[in-house]
Amino acid sequence: MSQNTGASYAAAGVDIEAGDRAVELMKEWVKKTRRPEVLGGLGGFAGLFDASALKNYERPLLASATDGVGTKVDIARQMGVYDTIGHDLVAMVMDDIVVCGAEPLFMTDYICVGKVHPERVAAIVKGIAEGCVLAGCALVGGETAEHPGLLGPDDFDVAGAGTGVVEADRLLGADRIREGDAVIAMASSGLHSNGYSLVRHVLLDRAGLALESRIDELGRTLGEELLEPTRIYSLDCLALTRTTEVHAFSHVTGGGLAANLARVVPDGLHAVVDRSTWTPAPVFDLVGRTGSVERLELEKTLNMGVGMIAIVPQESTDAALTTLADRGVDAWVAGEVTGRGEHTTGAALVGDYAN
Repeated sequence: MSQNTGASYAAAGVDIEAGDRAVELMKEWVKKTRRPEVLGGLGGFAGLFDASALKNYERPLLASATDGVGTKVDIARQMGVYDTIGHDLVAMVMDDIVVCGAEPLFMTDYICVGKVHPERVAAIVKGIAEGCVLAGCALVGGETAEHPGLLGPDDFDVAGAGTGVVEADRLLGADRIREGDAVIAMASSGLHSNGYSLVRHVLLDRAGLALESRIDELGRTLGEELLEPTRIYSLDCLALTRTTEVHAFSHVTGGGLAANLARVVPDGLHAVVDRSTWTPAPVFDLVGRTGSVERLELEKTLNMGVGMIAIVPQESTDAALTTLADRGVDAWVAGEVTGRGEHTTGAALVGDYAN
């Protein structure tokens, strides 16, 4: 009897059994993110969230966001470290949602791989689940897609979408900001998840630095520095809204501090941030110095040491700083909101960084 040599999904490079194994491995991590409003378990066609929990709101507004982590995934791939990139994903999604004052509720993920390695996929989901716990949201589902021929066997990418809720009369944003408000900066944990195309081009491609090489000024290897997880500010921001008056937040991501801050500053006002109020971490100088990158280019690409901004009334400054300090967040008054004056954009950095 001749052997069947017909085409099959497995022969095309898709391993359904490996996918099933990955789902089994990730279940324990997803379970750790469960909120009381979540119905059912992992494996359904859709994640379920009991919206009756929102009946206590007078006028609930749902906030949603979607994002990825860019080319930082290539650093994870090269280092064979997969359980931190999920923190980055949650931060990129949920810290966008909290900017309007919304409480993160739930998140879904999408993991695309060239070949399913169950333990590797489970490690990615582990990181996402840990990030969801830090953000206070549930991971209600996701998708792992195997794309042989499109991606190499070790290549992968991640994306996610999230939903939060805020009471309509507590919505934060530009319409609350007033002249004289204080601009409070919250320290980043490092590069976070933006600008990695520039960072990789400068440090790896042009300078030829090895990820495993120890960099004295960083106090660790280059790879360890580049994989430092993005700080998740969601619960810190929500704590601020409970303990003091907050007018707006700005999540500092692609485009840098000034451009992201300008997104929440209303017409007629201007936010001025004084560089002398902080010293960027050594990794920012390393990128700038190694690649001869001009400061303006660095500032519109990287966060330069500030991951989140809170704009509060001057009289709320002390309370805000106390709350953040109690939560272990390094924060400081970095500037203020002024009249437009001579400025033509919504936000600007002035002065020189502290040494």
